Amino acid sequence: MGMTTSASVPTGSKAAIAGGTVTDRLVEANERYADAFADPGMDARPVLHVAVVACMDARLDLHAALGLELGDCHTIRNAGGVVTDDVIRSLTISQRKLGTRSIVLIHHTGCGLEAITEDFRTELEMEVGQRPAWAVEAFRDVDQDVRQSMQRVRTSPFLVHTDDVRGFVFDVKTGLLREVDPA
Repeated sequence: MGMTTSASVPTGSKAAIAGGTVTDRLVEANERYADAFADPGMDARPVLHVAVVACMDARLDLHAALGLELGDCHTIRNAGGVVTDDVIRSLTISQRKLGTRSIVLIHHTGCGLEAITEDFRTELEMEVGQRPAWAVEAFRDVDQDVRQSMQRVRTSPFLVHTDDVRGFVFDVKTGLLREVDPA
């Protein structure tokens, strides 16, 4: 079954609620969460002074995989976990205004960006009549893409702390991180 967001959920699916949508289910879950919520009194500055950039893949539970608690880090996610202009924007704010010093980049095995190409933009243009301004950032070699992301961070003129930038590949079958040599 494909991903469903606000459309009606087929009967019998794990996410189904009586006459509702997935978004309705999420809002109901938030209401239950809010009932038990207590303001933790935290600052927006991450306790560990680290920003984690990772893929948006639903199989990556970053807090559990990295032993993180609420408030420990800034988490920036996108398709592929690649360092785009918007990621540089978020990292710049994270460093310059909220005190982070370290950056951890996490890609993963079996990423969907390995299965598509930049031709996806052309396909979209043909379908909707407008070419996206953004690059797909598809890749064939996950290690090389991690290296490229590390290089983009290290050479950004906007980032002031680039000495502690490390890149990893998360194995979706084992849950282990493998560090990528930047060279």
